Amino acid sequence: MTVAAPDPREVREASLDELSRLGLPLPPAQFPLVWEPGDEIDLRPTAEIEARIAVLHLILARCFGMPPQAAMSWLLGSHLVEMVTPPEWQFVMGGKGDHRSFVLHHDALFALAWVLGLSKQLDPTLAVDERLVERLPHIAGGETFPHWRSRILTAPQHPADAAALLDLHYCLDWAYLETERDGRRAPGLVDANAIGQRRWALEWAVILRGPYHDEPPGWEEVDLST
Repeated sequence: MTVAAPDPREVREASLDELSRLGLPLPPAQFPLVWEPGDEIDLRPTAEIEARIAVLHLILARCFGMPPQAAMSWLLGSHLVEMVTPPEWQFVMGGKGDHRSFVLHHDALFALAWVLGLSKQLDPTLAVDERLVERLPHIAGGETFPHWRSRILTAPQHPADAAALLDLHYCLDWAYLETERDGRRAPGLVDANAIGQRRWALEWAVILRGPYHDEPPGWEEVDLST
């Protein structure tokens, strides 16, 4: 559902108010807006987000001991092989790559679950909802992706709400990194890595359209450098 983007300055003001409430440093005045007035926003197709959730959930299962052949069998049975990125494939099949970075995807998965309404909140001061696993594919029990999709009831967020949360996490990402550099404690139960993962998921899930936006990036193409 493509809609007109909300006023980016009003959204940014709300994001900065939230940072102030949390006692976090504010980004500099020239900190870029995520979108411009007149832009449009949308969410990726629900099926695409569901597939990304399922793949991330499988990768986490591999992180915690699922054998590679069992993972391959599940991907084939779920018709998700094409949704796995090359770095993910190397990890799933050969255990290659940064194991810790794949474990951190737990928070990216959590953010995507929020986008689809599978989690009720995405509070920067709270850790991942422990009940979330109940709403994910029961991979160990052999539940395939199609069966999982038929079991859950998604209620995607309005694009404007998701975009506002993206802006907040864009600011939070800067603030949490700045807080860690200064040797101060974060205000909640998550660290800068978790905030970065949640931002990654929102940057991927929210589609921005306008004269200054490129085509939506692939999962591995999301740019978190700014």
